Amino acid sequence: MQVQLKNIEVEKSKTTKINEVDFDNLAFGSVYSDHMLVCDYKNGAWETPKIMPYQPIILDPAAKIFHYGQSIFEGMKAYKDTDGKPWLFRPLDNHKRLNISAKRMAIPEIPEETFIEGLTTLLHLEKDWIPTTPGSSLYIRPFVMASGIGFHASPADEYKFIICCAPSGAYFSGKVSVLIEEQYSRSANGGVGYAKAGGNYAGQFYPTQLAIKKGYNQVIWTDDNTHEYIEEAGAMNIFIRINDTLITGPTSDRILDGITRKSILEIAEDEGIKTEVRKISVTEVVTAAKSGKLKEMFGAGTAAVVSPIAAFGYKGVDYDLPELNDDYASLLKKRITDIQYNRTEDKFGWRFKV
Repeated sequence: MQVQLKNIEVEKSKTTKINEVDFDNLAFGSVYSDHMLVCDYKNGAWETPKIMPYQPIILDPAAKIFHYGQSIFEGMKAYKDTDGKPWLFRPLDNHKRLNISAKRMAIPEIPEETFIEGLTTLLHLEKDWIPTTPGSSLYIRPFVMASGIGFHASPADEYKFIICCAPSGAYFSGKVSVLIEEQYSRSANGGVGYAKAGGNYAGQFYPTQLAIKKGYNQVIWTDDNTHEYIEEAGAMNIFIRINDTLITGPTSDRILDGITRKSILEIAEDEGIKTEVRKISVTEVVTAAKSGKLKEMFGAGTAAVVSPIAAFGYKGVDYDLPELNDDYASLLKKRITDIQYNRTEDKFGWRFKV
C-alpha cells in the first residue's frame, strides 16, 4: 500500500542516545528512541504530522486529558529480519481499531494517510533502533489525548496524536499464576471496554495489586453482572484449551478485539485445531481442571504474543495446569513470530514492509 502525505515536517535530532543502549538487555518499554511523531488537531482538522526529537510535552493545566480522561492508544511492534529489513504486523488493523476507540471516546478519527505514512516515515528515521537480538523488537505506542482546555464536561476542541518508540527485549513472563476475579470488573455493558482507552487500564491496577498481594501475577476478568463468565486475562485476551478444543470468548462492548487474538484464531484454523468462539463459564473451567480435561490457558496480546498460564486460583483453591510437550501456545506463538520476523511465508497478508 502506498500513501502520499505532502510536506511532512522532519526535524532530526542533533544527537543520538543509541550508543548508550545495551540492546542485549532491554526491559520492556523503558528506553525511548531519538524521535517522535506529533500531529495536532485544531480548528476542526488534523494538521500535517511533524517528526521531532523525543522531548517532553507542554500542556495547559486545564487540558481536558487531565480532567475527563479523553485518551486512547495502540500497541504495535516493528521487527527486523535476518537481512536487516524492517517489517510491521497488521498496521492497518491498528489504525482501524484506533479509530474505533476514537469514535467511542468522542475524539476525531485519524486519517489513514496520517497514521500510515507518519508511522513509516518515523520508522525510516528510527530503523537503527529496531533491535536484532532474538525475540526483541521496536515497540510502537501511537496515542491520542485531549489537549484542548476547559473545566466544562464536554469533548475537547484540540487533540494531540503522538507516536513514540521503545526498543524492547523478548517479553518473557515465566510461569504465570492468575486469580479469577469475583468482585471487581474490567468493564461493563454499554461501556468502553472494547476501546483502548487509558482509563480502562488504570481501573485494572487496584484489583491486580490485590491479587499480587495474594501471591498471583495477574487477574482473570469475569463478566460485570454475574462474574460467572471468563472474559480477559489482565490486559490480554484469553484462550482456554479443553481437551483438544481451543476456546475464546466473543468480542463485545466489554472485550477488546485483539489483533493477536484474531491472528491466533486464523492460524489455529490453518493448523486444523478446533476452535470455538463462545462464552465460557468459570464453572466449566473449574470442572475441566478437576477432571483433567483442562490442558492450557494463555493470554494473547502484542507485548508477549502468547503468555502461558501455569495455574489459576478461584474461591480459595488453586488449580495447576499440566506441562505439555504438544502445547498449542508454543505452536501458535512460533507461527505468528515467524511471520512477524519474515522467517516464513505470509499466506495471510499480514506482514507490512516499512
